[in-house]
Amino acid sequence: MTDLTSFNLMEQGTLECPFPAYRALREQAPVYRIPQTGFFIVTRYDLVMEAVRNTEVFSSQINQAASGGGPGAYPEVVELYRKEGLLFASTLISADPPLHTRYRNLVNRAFTAGRVRGMQGYIQQIVDELIDDFIGKGEVEFVAEFAIKLPIYIIADQLGVPRSDMQKFKDWSDASVPIGLNIGLEAELARARLVIEFQRYFLERMEERRADPKDDILSDLVNARLEEDGNPEGRPLNGAELLSIIQQLLVAGNETTTNAFAAGMVLLLENPDQLALLKGGDDKLMRTFCEEVLRLESPVAGLFRVTTRDTVLGGHEIPAGSLVNLRWAAANRDDKVFAEPDALDVCRRNAGAQIAFGVGVHFCVGAMLAREEMFLGFRTLLRRLANIRLADGHEKLEYHPNFILRGLKQLRLTFDRAEVSQAAE
Repeated sequence: MTDLTSFNLMEQGTLECPFPAYRALREQAPVYRIPQTGFFIVTRYDLVMEAVRNTEVFSSQINQAASGGGPGAYPEVVELYRKEGLLFASTLISADPPLHTRYRNLVNRAFTAGRVRGMQGYIQQIVDELIDDFIGKGEVEFVAEFAIKLPIYIIADQLGVPRSDMQKFKDWSDASVPIGLNIGLEAELARARLVIEFQRYFLERMEERRADPKDDILSDLVNARLEEDGNPEGRPLNGAELLSIIQQLLVAGNETTTNAFAAGMVLLLENPDQLALLKGGDDKLMRTFCEEVLRLESPVAGLFRVTTRDTVLGGHEIPAGSLVNLRWAAANRDDKVFAEPDALDVCRRNAGAQIAFGVGVHFCVGAMLAREEMFLGFRTLLRRLANIRLADGHEKLEYHPNFILRGLKQLRLTFDRAEVSQAAE
């Protein structure tokens, strides 16, 4: 039996490869209070599903300071937010029904199935343009030159802001996600300044859209009306609500997809037999591969809930007011649900049962768009690149020190131009 105290889930070494810890927790303590932090982590698939569906007890309305998502323990950070007038509202990820449902209905209109299907040609064009930029070099730093650019270009276009501000969007997106480690005062202050910068930028863009609406999501949100009891016409969203929704779209629209692309490429390099199957060009297998990437590497490793009353989950008592991390990444490797859970299998029949996008009312609003980006991106990469491999001297993979998101810092690859690509070009 593994000594659970030997794992520190907040330590960089464990964050680099958390899967042995997840396995031990699932088997010995699927509801576990982490000694270093005091919050609970839920690692078994059935228990994660039970908790996420019980929004009355496992609430998303978490005090942002408690989870690291807003003004934190440092008084200097709190004072900076206060001085600069940080605007905060609970909308999507941090709200419960029925309020969450009202916000969700507004955002759903921007991500309909028809709209995403209509974006396929546009996504394909961006994919090809990005590959065109590096295919002649025979090498690429895949994270920076493809995995980051594809989703952030798309979300920037959808928000109606210029791609030239891409680095700003990336910095703001990174700053918007709590790291979950004690990174120190100066780093927290730097993160806070970026969040404030993000808010100022988009407050200006909102005013521009009010004066001159465009055909983009930002204009749709600025001119949307939120349903309210006793007010059939609804009301416009205020600045704090708009910023909250835009911030979540920014993170969901690029961080998770970026990390999925990098993780998926590593899985292909580690599993040449599965890569060979995908090279056959079967789109069904490619879509299953995308689900397997999400299952095995869950770009959002888990999200927090807070208990509204004393409760019991899986026979374990959880007091009222407890922070509970529902660990998608651990549940997605549960051998009670997925046979040979640590193996990549592009023929897996139940790959779609993965819960990397969440479950229930908080299921990721951009899941359909992310899946389409992954499908078109990987399909095109494998058609146009051959003999993909890690660049010499860059075999060691390093992950960002983040408890919430799992993502590679960089992935340097070398490759040959595929013959089919040469013929097509």
